[in-house]
Amino acid sequence: MDVYPLAQPKWVKLRCELCGNTAHLQCPKCKVTYYCDVDHMRSDLISIHEKICPLLNPLRTPFPFFITDRERQYYAEQMMQRKKHLIDITYQESQKFLSEGNHENALPAALHSLRFNIEVYGLKSLELVPTYLILSEANIGLGDLAQAQEYLAQAQWTVLKSPECGSDVHHRLHRSLGRLYAAEGNFQESLYHLANDVYHASEAFGTDDIRVTGGYFQMANVFFHQNKRDIADSLYTEVTNIWHNHLSKLARMQLQPDKESSQTPVVPENAVEGTFDEVQKLEGLQILNAILDFREQSSKQDLVKVMKVLDTLTLFHFMCMNFKKAHELGKRVLWINEHFPDQAVPEILPILLEWIEVKLLSSK
Repeated sequence: MDVYPLAQPKWVKLRCELCGNTAHLQCPKCKVTYYCDVDHMRSDLISIHEKICPLLNPLRTPFPFFITDRERQYYAEQMMQRKKHLIDITYQESQKFLSEGNHENALPAALHSLRFNIEVYGLKSLELVPTYLILSEANIGLGDLAQAQEYLAQAQWTVLKSPECGSDVHHRLHRSLGRLYAAEGNFQESLYHLANDVYHASEAFGTDDIRVTGGYFQMANVFFHQNKRDIADSLYTEVTNIWHNHLSKLARMQLQPDKESSQTPVVPENAVEGTFDEVQKLEGLQILNAILDFREQSSKQDLVKVMKVLDTLTLFHFMCMNFKKAHELGKRVLWINEHFPDQAVPEILPILLEWIEVKLLSSK
C-alpha cells in the first residue's frame, strides 16, 4: 500500500485511528482514516481496516444538504444502520482473532468496535461491555495487565450501573476477571471470579451447556498451577463429560438411517451449522486438546480418561466435517481397546467410523 502524508489545513486536528495521537498519514483508499505512523497503519490494515475501508467514507463525510426534515431523518437512520453493521463486523473479527490466540490483531478490530458502539449507544451503555472484555483479554494475552485492568474497570462500572444486566454478561465479566487475577498470580481471587463465572453461565444456559466449560477449564488451570492436580483432574473430567454428552447427542441425530434405504446414515453438509459458532468451535478445540495433553503427559496415565477425551475429539471433528482427523482419533481409541481389552469402546464410535470410512473412500 502506498502511503500519503497528510495535506490538511493547520487548524484541522486529526487523530490516529488506534492510539489517538496526532495523525501524519492517511489511508489512500477511503481517505477518511488517519494514523500516527506506518506501524499503526499496517496493524490496522492487517486486523480489520481492509474489510471495512469501503464502508467508512459515507460515515465520515459531512452530511449533504437536505431540503426536508424527512430526508434528514432518513439519512440519519441509514447512517445508524451502517454503524451497527460495522459494530457486528468489527466485534466478530476481534472475537475470532482472540479465539485463535492472535491478540495483536484482535486489538485494532476491538478498538473500532468500541468506537462505533460509543457512537451508537453512548459511553454508559451495556452494549460496550463485550468489547471491553475482548480488549482486556487481548491485553492479558499480550502481557499488558495494567491496560487490561483499565478495560475491566470500565466493564465492571458499566455492569454495576446496569441492574438489568443478565447472567450471560456477568459470566463473561467474571471469566475475564478470573483470567486477569490468574495472570497476576492472585489465584485466590481468580478462583472466586471463575466460580462466579460458572454460576452465572449455568444460570444463563444450564449446567450441562458447553458455554459453562470455559469457566471450569480456567479453574482447572489455576489448580494445576497450584499443584493441586487432583482438583484439576476432576474439573478437566467435568469439561470432557459436558462436551462428550453434547457432541454424542448431536452425532446420534446426524447418524440416522436414510429413510429410503434404511441402511446408510445421512450427514448433511451443513451439519455443524447451529451446533456451535466459530468462536465456540475454536475454544472447544483448544480446551479439549489441552486436556488431552494433560491426560497423556500425566505420570499416572488413566486410559479410561484418555479414551474419553479422544472419543470426544473424534465426535468434535466429525461434527465439524473434518472426517480425516475424526477417523485418525477414532482409530486411536480402537487401538487402546485392542491392546487393553478391559477398556470399553464408546457405543457410537464403531458406527461413526464405519460411516467415515465409506465417506473417505467415496471421495477418492
